[in-house]
Amino acid sequence: MAGPLRITYLLEDTDLSGGVRVQLAQADALIARGHRVRLVTKGLPLTWRNSRAEWVYVDDFPQYDAREDDFVVGTFWTTVEPAWNLARERAVHLTQGYEGAFTAYQQIKPQIDVAYRLPIPKLIVTPSLTPILQQFTNDITYVGQIVEDEFYRARVPPENEPMRVLLSGQSQADMKGIHEGYGAVAHARWFHQKFDLVRVSPWAPSRDEPLDSVQEFHVALNTSEMTRLMHSCDVLIAPNHREEGFGLPAAEALASGIPTVLTSIPSYLAFDDTRDFALFAPEENAVELGEKLIELLSEPATRQRVRQRGREVAEQWRAPLVAERLEKFFLGRRRA
Repeated sequence: MAGPLRITYLLEDTDLSGGVRVQLAQADALIARGHRVRLVTKGLPLTWRNSRAEWVYVDDFPQYDAREDDFVVGTFWTTVEPAWNLARERAVHLTQGYEGAFTAYQQIKPQIDVAYRLPIPKLIVTPSLTPILQQFTNDITYVGQIVEDEFYRARVPPENEPMRVLLSGQSQADMKGIHEGYGAVAHARWFHQKFDLVRVSPWAPSRDEPLDSVQEFHVALNTSEMTRLMHSCDVLIAPNHREEGFGLPAAEALASGIPTVLTSIPSYLAFDDTRDFALFAPEENAVELGEKLIELLSEPATRQRVRQRGREVAEQWRAPLVAERLEKFFLGRRRA
């Protein structure tokens, strides 16, 4: 290796989100391997997580001088064209999900597709994105997702009584499936399941959420707070729709040894070829989700089985493994 890599990520903002958490985790993992990583953002100074990277704050991305960088990475569709303008053949597109599939972005899908058609190699966090992105390019490399180390634990404490069921995500984003999650909870309770529902979201609850069914509601937790909350729960229900690029809370639950009920969407099915690491239900089907939740809550042996398999599957998301794949990609394309 001819000296450390010099990599810059462009971040549209620094607001707390799963996507930004992944970008920060990639930066830290590459730094741990001896590379220089710089994060350039139009957002505010980061306050909700520590970061080992160099930070540059700009009003607009053209203000940044990328001439000394080996690579400039666009991390959201709005940062892909700036990465291309700054670095041309040294630009890379990290995609955690195709924004053109999101319901909220349908009116601007043509602009999103213009960014995706730029001649930039794409890094993906899940193999399920490959068939979606092949409409734009065949230069696609899987590097995997990072679950931060603090989620992994060697021992799972005794279960709570009543058990605590975690439902994660903002209800304002329909791809999170929160409405069906509430429906699954209501279905399970109708059939006499006793448990506490714990909600967590990066945003405040929407007006139409049935908060009378929620025992706890947490908003905008940082990584350490999210880890503590997840480790306090016994089951996770993840009712996401197929537009979900990855589904980080589900992966974090598996790493935490928490049994999960997942929807049968491409990103979750891609976690492992053997689908015994969770219970699965069709997306947008609250009754079937509720039936799987009942099965998980009422069968200790099933919880133990999926807990063990989930922890095995989660080993693929260790930061050093992802950093190794990233390093291999960048070194293979660095200019002499």
